[in-house]
Amino acid sequence: AVLVRRRADMAPVADALRARGLPVEVVGLGGLLDTPEVREVVSVLRLLADPQAGSAAVRVLTGGRWQLGAADLVALARRARELAVRPGVTELGEQPDAAALRAALESALPADGVEQAGLADALADPGPPERYSGPGLVRIRQLADELTTLRERLGQPLPELVAEVERTLRVDIEVAAVAAPGASAGAAAGRANLDAFADVVVDYAAATGSPELTGLLAYLAAAEDAEDGLSPGEVEVDPHRVQVLTVHAAKGLEWEVVAVPHLCAGVFPAGKRASSWLRNAAELPSHLRGDRARPTADPTADPTADPGTGTGAGVGVPVLDLSGCTDRKQLLDALDAHERAFDRRREEEERRLLYVALTRTEHTLLLSGHHWGATGTTPRGPSEFLVELRDLVAGGAGVVEHWAPEPEAGQENPAAAHTRTATWPADPLGARRADVERGAALVRGALRAPAAAAVVEDGDDDPEGWAADVDALLAERARRRTRERTVTLPAQLSVSQLVALRRDPELFAARLRRPLPHPPSPLARRGTEFHAWLERRFGSTRLLDLDDLPGAADESASVDDDLAALQSAFLASPWADRRPLEVEVPFETELGGTVVRGRIDAVFAEPGGRFTVVDWKTGAVPETAARPALLVQLAAYRLAWAELNGVDPTAVDAAFVYVRHAHVLRGDALPDAAGLRDLVRGATRRTE
Repeated sequence: AVLVRRRADMAPVADALRARGLPVEVVGLGGLLDTPEVREVVSVLRLLADPQAGSAAVRVLTGGRWQLGAADLVALARRARELAVRPGVTELGEQPDAAALRAALESALPADGVEQAGLADALADPGPPERYSGPGLVRIRQLADELTTLRERLGQPLPELVAEVERTLRVDIEVAAVAAPGASAGAAAGRANLDAFADVVVDYAAATGSPELTGLLAYLAAAEDAEDGLSPGEVEVDPHRVQVLTVHAAKGLEWEVVAVPHLCAGVFPAGKRASSWLRNAAELPSHLRGDRARPTADPTADPTADPGTGTGAGVGVPVLDLSGCTDRKQLLDALDAHERAFDRRREEEERRLLYVALTRTEHTLLLSGHHWGATGTTPRGPSEFLVELRDLVAGGAGVVEHWAPEPEAGQENPAAAHTRTATWPADPLGARRADVERGAALVRGALRAPAAAAVVEDGDDDPEGWAADVDALLAERARRRTRERTVTLPAQLSVSQLVALRRDPELFAARLRRPLPHPPSPLARRGTEFHAWLERRFGSTRLLDLDDLPGAADESASVDDDLAALQSAFLASPWADRRPLEVEVPFETELGGTVVRGRIDAVFAEPGGRFTVVDWKTGAVPETAARPALLVQLAAYRLAWAELNGVDPTAVDAAFVYVRHAHVLRGDALPDAAGLRDLVRGATRRTE
C-alpha cells in the first residue's frame, strides 16, 4: 500500500505506479471520484443538474469521447456570452492562444445582475454553424441530443439514471477497450471503479428518504472537499494490487509492504489550516466541545501544560482559562498561550497519525520526502518527522538509501527546467491507437466480406479451440445463473414493485441487483393523458411519481388506442355518473419492516359506511394467470385506505376498472395485512 496524507496526492501516485506497469487500486470515495471514468460520469450528472456547471462542461467537451478543440470551445463560450446578454466582452480571434481561451471561458461564467447562461445552454443553441469546424459542429449537436435524452430521464431512480449515463457515454466500452489484452497492468480496474461508484449511488439512495440528483451531487462534493470529513467505509486489503489510500483510511489494516511518501514540511505534518476558535468564527468554542480537556488540579503534573490554558496539549482540546487575568498583558499572554496549545495539539495529532502509518506494515516500510515538487519555487525539504526517523534508522533500525543535500540559496526548481508537452484534447487510446485502428480495419473488412456459412460436422477437429471456449463460456454463464446471491430488499417499495415481487421474485431480485432503465411505455403516456382528463373532470390535480403513472403497471394494450376512444368508453360507463369521495390519495404503510408507498386513483363512498377503492386501467383485461399478482395492488390500496381512515379493511372493497373494455375486476379474495407482510418477509429472506 501507499499511504498519503493528502487525498490530492492519490491520483498522481496511482498514475506513476501504473506507468511502471503495476496494478493499482485507489481506495475510498474521495479517491474513487478522481478516477477518470467516474469523473466523466459525475461531470455529466453535474451538467444535467446545473447548466452553469462550466468546469463539468469543459471536461465533457474535451474528454476522450468528444475531443473538442480550442477554436470550437471558444466559439461555444462566445455563444454562451451572447445568450447571457453580457455587453462589453472583448471578442476573440479565430485562432485563440491560451490566454484568449482562458478569458473566453471566464467570461462565460455567471455574473451578478445579468441573465446567466452556461456552456450547456450554448450546446442546446450553438448559433451560426459557420463559427465551428465541421467535425466540431457534428460533435456539439450529438452531445446536445444526448444531454436532452438524459434530461428526460431525470425522474428515474438515481441508480438507473447513473447506469443510463454510463451507457450513453459509452464509458463502459471505453474501460473495456483500455483493459483489453496488451493494455497496461491495472487498467482492468476501470470497470471495478464504475461498479464501486454504482454501489455508492445505491447506498446513498437506500439511506435517503427522497434521493434526488442534487442531493447526490452535494454528497459527492462533500466527499471531495472534506478530505477527512467522511468515513472511508470498510476497506479490504487486496493482495493483487497496490492500494493507494489516505492514512486515515488505513487504520486497522496491514500490508506486507507499505510506502509513506511526502514526509515534507507543510505536508506531513500538515501545515496549519486554521487558527483556534478565537480567530476563526467557523470553529466551535473549545469549552462547548465534547472532546475538551478537563482541568487538572495541579497544572505542573503535566509537563506539556502551558500557563493560561489550565490543561496539557495532549489531553484534549485546550480550554481557555482567564480566571487569573487581572490586566491587559495577562489577558494577551493567556490568549497567545491558548493559541500555542492548539498548535501543539495539532502537532500531536499529526504525530499520532504518522504512528498509524508506520505500524501498517508486516515486513517492509518505505519512507520518503522531497525538496522539490512538480510545481513551486521554494523547496519544501524534509519534515521534522522524516529527520527524526532518519536519525532512528541511522542508529541501526534500518537503511537510509539516499539523503539529498539541501538546495543552494536561489536555486530554481529543476522541474521548471523541463518543458512539459501534451496533445490536447488528449487521445484516449494513446500509444495503442495504431493497434486499435488495425483491429477496427480487420473488423470492417470482415463485415464487408460476403457472408460465409461454415458447417461443422460431428467428429471434426477444433484445432483453434473455439468450440471449447464457447462451451466454457456457456458453462460459466450457467454457473452464474444458478449461484445463490443475497439481494437486499430496499427500505421502501412502490406498489408497482410489490406487484413485480409477487409476479416474479427472481426477476425482481435481478433488477434490484442490477437496475436497468425503464423501457419507453406508450401505455404510461396514454394512461397519463387519460388520467389528466379524469383529474380535470373530477376537479383535482396532484403530482405523480414515476411508479404511480397510470398505465405503468399495465401488461399489454394496443399502442394505437387513442384518448378519444377511452373518454367515450368512460362516459358510457356507470362510473361517469358517480362522484368520488377522494382522488389521487397518496399513502405510505409499513409491511414487515418495509415501507410501501403508492397513490390510490379514486375512492367512492358506498351505502352502509363502506368504501370502494378504484384503479383505472387503460390496457387490456389480464389473463387469469396474471391476476393473483395484480390483486396485490388492490390489497395494498384497501389496507392503506383502511389505515388512513381508521376503518376495518373488510369494509373496503377494491376494483380494477378496465375503461376501454367496460370490465370491472374486483378483488373478492384479497390478501390481508398478514398475507402482504408474509410476501415482504419472504422476499427479505430470499436468495437467488
